[in-house]
Amino acid sequence: MGEMSAKGGSPALLATGRLFTLGLVASWYSSNIGVLLLNKYLLSNYGFKYPIFLTMCHMASCSLLSYAAIAWLKLVPMQTVRSRVQFLKISALSLVFCGSVVSGNVSLRYLPVSFNQAVGATTPFFTAVFAYIMTVRREAWITYLTLVPVVTGVIIASGGEPSFHLFGFIMCIGATAARALKSVLQGILLSSEGEKLNSMNLLLYMAPIAVVFLLPATIIMEENVVGILLALARKDFKIIWYLLFNSALAYFVNLTNFLVTKHTSPLTLQVLGNAKGAVAVVVSILIFRNPVSLTGMLGYTLTVIGVILYSEAKKRNK
Repeated sequence: MGEMSAKGGSPALLATGRLFTLGLVASWYSSNIGVLLLNKYLLSNYGFKYPIFLTMCHMASCSLLSYAAIAWLKLVPMQTVRSRVQFLKISALSLVFCGSVVSGNVSLRYLPVSFNQAVGATTPFFTAVFAYIMTVRREAWITYLTLVPVVTGVIIASGGEPSFHLFGFIMCIGATAARALKSVLQGILLSSEGEKLNSMNLLLYMAPIAVVFLLPATIIMEENVVGILLALARKDFKIIWYLLFNSALAYFVNLTNFLVTKHTSPLTLQVLGNAKGAVAVVVSILIFRNPVSLTGMLGYTLTVIGVILYSEAKKRNK
């Protein structure tokens, strides 16, 4: 009897599950693209030229909201740092993570979101390079071959980008490389069973360390940013709401990414990730109306095709 009722209820349960997953994916997309667009608006269009301070706000928000989600709401079980060595490894990851986020935010001051996303799509190339250098593991030659269109696409997109800015491009490449380095380092540093942390617990420990790294950098490189922010707030209080909303969204990007990873397969996640970049490009062009050339779009399309081929090659050679 119980079996029959379970079977009878399964289509409804399946539909609810699908709706829940769709809701998660929509939340992941909107928070991810929302942070990108708000960062671009604040750093470029609004003229708040303080990417390190902005990153520090994001990290402070991630620290507080991670603690609330894990310690109070019990979204995931709390995992503790077992040793000083593990703490030092997390600190090293945090430093690389800071570098990637700050460089990404700096690049948004100079480059349109669409081009920023095109360069960001080359992450698999840098991941493969760092994995090759830092670990003994080698991929099949066909996997490395698929990285050719990934890089070629970005070279074509760079040549056809009307708003190309060399410093912004270097920062964007730096951010992409640092993101890849962090994922490879994470695999190496936290590989033993006793040291593995899920992404939410890793963020809980990494974010406050990042704030500690970013505070002196902000004081030295972006002096009097708090005074400038207060002066801006007196003229237009909306800047405070922008910063608060933007910082909260930065945490939700991580939270929804974790939940989507948990509720879908790795392959689905890769497909969704590739599509997310394309959606971000279209949305940013519609909002900021930055000029786009046909060459640039062809280059970006080639990169995305390369990333899809790379994912397929990796999956087949596992």
